[in-house]
Amino acid sequence: GDSVTKSVPRVPKGQLPYTLHLNATVESTYGINRVESKCTLDQLHYIREDRTSAQVSLVEGHQFDRDVELLIYYEDVHKPSAFLEAGKAGVAPGLLMGDPALLLTLYPNVTTTKTGQNATGEFIFLLDRSGSMDCNTGHSPDSPPRIQSAKETLILLLKSLPLGCYFNIYGFGSHHDSFYPQSVEYTQQTMTESLERVKELQADLGGTEILEPLKAIYGQSCREGHPRQLFLFTDGEVHNTDEVIAEVKRHSGSHRCFSFGIGEGASTALIKGVARAAGGSAEFITGKERMQAKAMQSLKKALQPAVTKISLNWDLPPGLEAVLVGSGPQVIFQGQRCLIYAQIRGQHQSSHSTEGTAVLHYAFQDQTFMEKATFSLHALEKDRLLIHRLAAQTLLQELEGAGELEEEKKRLALETSLNSGVVCSQTAYVGVNTELGKPIQGPLIHRNIPISMGYRDYTVYTHIDTYVHILLWYIYLYILGGAVEKESPLLNMVSLQNADGSWPLDSGLAHILGQSETKLKKTPSQVSPNVWATVLAILWLHSKALEQRDEWELLEAKALSWLKATSGEMLCVWET
Repeated sequence: GDSVTKSVPRVPKGQLPYTLHLNATVESTYGINRVESKCTLDQLHYIREDRTSAQVSLVEGHQFDRDVELLIYYEDVHKPSAFLEAGKAGVAPGLLMGDPALLLTLYPNVTTTKTGQNATGEFIFLLDRSGSMDCNTGHSPDSPPRIQSAKETLILLLKSLPLGCYFNIYGFGSHHDSFYPQSVEYTQQTMTESLERVKELQADLGGTEILEPLKAIYGQSCREGHPRQLFLFTDGEVHNTDEVIAEVKRHSGSHRCFSFGIGEGASTALIKGVARAAGGSAEFITGKERMQAKAMQSLKKALQPAVTKISLNWDLPPGLEAVLVGSGPQVIFQGQRCLIYAQIRGQHQSSHSTEGTAVLHYAFQDQTFMEKATFSLHALEKDRLLIHRLAAQTLLQELEGAGELEEEKKRLALETSLNSGVVCSQTAYVGVNTELGKPIQGPLIHRNIPISMGYRDYTVYTHIDTYVHILLWYIYLYILGGAVEKESPLLNMVSLQNADGSWPLDSGLAHILGQSETKLKKTPSQVSPNVWATVLAILWLHSKALEQRDEWELLEAKALSWLKATSGEMLCVWET
């Protein structure tokens, strides 16, 4: 159960003995609006006047102490786009690397609907309670402890669930436990009991073992009419990432998995892998980012209807056919982009036809949609074969995510990996003497490369000045501890909401609103106390917590549904 990076030396941030240099060229059919990153970038340089190609670079001296992510904003994002890349010279036609490969990008522009409070589902929250969850979310001393952010997030998630659904909360470390033997119905009683237990949670379960709690969850039968939604929160790495992903993949037909990587040490392969395996989405929370907002966005996806019944047809000249790489998407969430790869096989027999068309059909709620993407059959010659290698990676991930490979699939994985240069479980990189063209013989030499540490990293340091520096940070954090872990006014307001969406008219609400309970209870005639309290609570959210609206939108929707059902025509409900 120990972390795979336990023996790796840590050094203070800013003292890493290496830097990262990165230049990237970005291309798009419809133009590039801007590129953003949490890492510092040089100014974006447009290569073409129509802004369809641009170059972006990290500033010199960047220390690779976090994942480098580029957020690329395109023009006309909802238009499907397609790129065709020529195959690799010398590779036989019929193989993925030998034929042209197509990248099709889809971002359906479906109408956003408000989440209904009669939504069904089974919501399971799997929370990392290993010792490292006591660390701060980011390097900054004023960033909250991970376990505290996770507890606040769980409170928001619980308060936002619809009446009539089912839920359970699991914690894991070296071992695991759960609030209930099996999922229970979401009622006022079960919500209140769970909230009290969430407030008492600690990072006290040791190491990071995810596989066993997953098996325990999947061992519980799904409830008919209540699709299962799994929310996984973790800050670390595991020694059996492939096994964990394969376990999630085996049960992908019965649930969706939404994963959250907390802090800069979370395993990208694990977080993205489990989400991809079960048709969910992955989020990473670093620095001063709020976990609550990202978790609520994922809950919205889980509650909202998704794009389904996705099918793809092709209009190609005689002699050509398109073969999907992998199984293709089964579901697309609102606001989610989808990448589809296809292998174009055969020989082009007509000199007059220079274009092909991909035709996408999908369903959203009770409507069906069709979109087209036209592409040139003059494949782009690219030395690095990026589309081919991304397609190979997609195929390999799907093959290996299904567990133990059959001989035919094992052969396909080996062939794809060797031709593409994308490593898989059947292959490995080896050192080669470039002068002799032969593999280097001899034992492997293991060398630990230092990584950046958090302020709560309890590694023993030999240099007294470094030790004193870290000790001062511990004292500083200890002094600020009460302020960091103090509940926010928003969380206090949210904690008062009932399971049905209403607020009670009591001393707790009066305290938050800054009014006496006696004055607050002077409600307008013909308006019940709870209706009046709920209206006041909604007004407070809009006036005092507007910047955190992403975190309470579902709570408000639940409250408005309750108001409409309770007050009928007596109350005028407005939307902003």
